[in-house]
Amino acid sequence: MCAKMPKPSQACTRAWTSIMRVRERLLGAIEADLKAAGLPPLAWYDVLWELVRAGDGRLRPYEIEERTLLAQYNLSRLVDRLEGEGLVRREVFAEDGRGRWVVITEDGRRLRERMWAVYAGSIETHIGCKLAEDEAKMLAGLLDRLL
Repeated sequence: MCAKMPKPSQACTRAWTSIMRVRERLLGAIEADLKAAGLPPLAWYDVLWELVRAGDGRLRPYEIEERTLLAQYNLSRLVDRLEGEGLVRREVFAEDGRGRWVVITEDGRRLRERMWAVYAGSIETHIGCKLAEDEAKMLAGLLDRLL
């Protein structure tokens, strides 16, 4: 536990600034790689991936919100777009007729796999090629401590 300080140290401020700059640059590079490949934005991948990870391919909207960085109002619009593209469908939640499942379709699974091929390459290009394996493990461990 940190002792209370009136302001962060220079080192902490520099770490914060570096984390934010790296985050923005990496996200921008990954988004650019997806766009260059004619694929949708990373947020689409995030939702589709969480549905795949769910095992049965279905989650309630609030569960998707909890597992991604998307705000509820953005998620609703995104699910509408994914549904319009045939990548997900909504199903009535049997225990509560007002609730809905968001269910990934086969087209959604295929798109997620195509996106992963580009996304994985982008991670390797922008991170893996710049860090040795032990450095990547150390960095992940340090960042995990901030969670």
